[in-house]
Amino acid sequence: MALDPQIEYVLGLIEQSPNPELHTVSAEEARQIFEATAPALNVRPEGIFRSEDRWIDGVEGKILIRIYTPHEPAPGELLPILVFYHGGGFVIGSLDSYDNLCRAIANRTDCIVVSVDYRLAPEHKFPAAVDDALEAYQWVIDHAGELDGDAGRMAIGGDSAGGNITAVTAIGIRDEGYMAPLLQILIYPVAGGAPETPSHYEFAEGLLLTRASILWFYDQYLDRPEDVTDPRFAPLLADDLSDLPPALVIVAGHDPLRDEGIAYADRLGQAGVEAELVNYEGMVHGFLSLADAVDQGKLAIDQVATALRTAFKDVS
Repeated sequence: MALDPQIEYVLGLIEQSPNPELHTVSAEEARQIFEATAPALNVRPEGIFRSEDRWIDGVEGKILIRIYTPHEPAPGELLPILVFYHGGGFVIGSLDSYDNLCRAIANRTDCIVVSVDYRLAPEHKFPAAVDDALEAYQWVIDHAGELDGDAGRMAIGGDSAGGNITAVTAIGIRDEGYMAPLLQILIYPVAGGAPETPSHYEFAEGLLLTRASILWFYDQYLDRPEDVTDPRFAPLLADDLSDLPPALVIVAGHDPLRDEGIAYADRLGQAGVEAELVNYEGMVHGFLSLADAVDQGKLAIDQVATALRTAFKDVS
């Protein structure tokens, strides 16, 4: 399927940008560029009842989280919770650059969203991000009542690197015997380890996420060459994917990561896990974060919210 015309328009704007490609600068410069440019076509900002930042104890220090509450809970009311892990190649991205998306999901789902500011590479190499993610999930379970949240109605989700962290965290939750989430939402996730699928080469250039940037991100994040096959980075290579939460897997048709997302959904299904795969064929990587300019991004956010509401309703 051809590129969506709205995506073509966005790509044209990006081509006119004077900013260098991220893989040609330092990690700190890449973060500054991303934070400066992310708001331009992002999800339209929305008001919300309450947004609160809080530091929690992590494996190797404090972790910053941002808690979004969509409405004032009635006395005794406990809201469902989504723990969200942002994208950015394990190197860039922040609570701020994903603030609009988290607000939109909280409002549309009527759930608390806890966005996790996990440690970034290259200052903090693999597996720092997934260690923080699992620690934050357990903290939310233990403190759900303080947040007016229901520990029995939780989900996890994220996009790109955050989708990878979500998948790996779901496996870690199972292996550690923690209370399982009702749903895992994997939005164009990193899943396959070495970037060698056909889509990595077919969409290597000119479509927002390039192969050169992917290789740079992985080089920043991974500590040793053999880490590329570690299931905590490449969940597609995990021996056992059984007994995991149901999954909504969203991929984009013109995304280098497309094939590994599809393969991961297939492997979940083969392991007996309910996995819904949705391919937005005319889209590119990151299209949810372009929702102010791209209608399919709005539809995908609504699909995420619908899946969450359905999962939470089933146990209410």
